[in-house]
Amino acid sequence: MVTNNSRMLLVAPMAIFGLSGIGFYLYFMYAPAGGAFHDNLVPELLGFCLEGFFLVGLLTLVQASRERARKKELWLSLRGVLRGILSNVDIAFLSPNTEPAETKLLEEDKEIVGHYMKELKDNRLNLRAMTSLKKESIATLSLARDMIPVAAQLSAEHMRWWIAIVDSMRQLSKASNRESIEQNLFLLLENMNEFDGLDL
Repeated sequence: MVTNNSRMLLVAPMAIFGLSGIGFYLYFMYAPAGGAFHDNLVPELLGFCLEGFFLVGLLTLVQASRERARKKELWLSLRGVLRGILSNVDIAFLSPNTEPAETKLLEEDKEIVGHYMKELKDNRLNLRAMTSLKKESIATLSLARDMIPVAAQLSAEHMRWWIAIVDSMRQLSKASNRESIEQNLFLLLENMNEFDGLDL
C-alpha cells in the first residue's frame, strides 16, 4: 500500500518544483529586464521546474493507478473465496426455471449480498440447502483463514471485517439446527456486506 511517507515523498518534490516555478515566473515577469541571469538562466530554471513538476505528477498518477489496480486484484481474490458460499445461497433461493447467478456476478457484484440478506429474511432454507451451506463452510474455512494477511494488505478495517467473516463461517460450519444455521448465515452475509462497503 502507498503509505503516508511515500505520498509525502511524491508530494514534496511537486510542491518544491511548483513553488520554485512560480517564484521564477514572477521574477522573470516583474524584475527589471537585462542581465544574463534574468534573460538566460531564469527561463531555463523555469522550464526545469515545470518539467520536474509534470514528471513527478505523472509518476504520482501512475503509482496511484497501479495501487488501485493492485487493491482491486486483492479484493477480487478475497471475494473469490466466498464464491462457493454465495453460489449455495443463490441456489437455495432460486426460483423455478431460473438460471443460477453467473460466477462473475458472485465474485464482483457488491449489491448481491444485500439481496441475499433480504431473501433470507423473507424465506426459510430447506434441509438440502442447509446441508450444502454447512459443507461449503467447512470446505472454505481453512482458505478463508489463510487469506487474513491478504485482507490486511487492503486496510486494518478490511482485515477486521474479514476476521468477522471467518468467525461467522466457523460458527456456520458448527451449527446443528435450523435456527443456528440461518442465524449464522445471516451474520456471515452481514459481515460480507460490511466488507464490500469499505473503500479500496
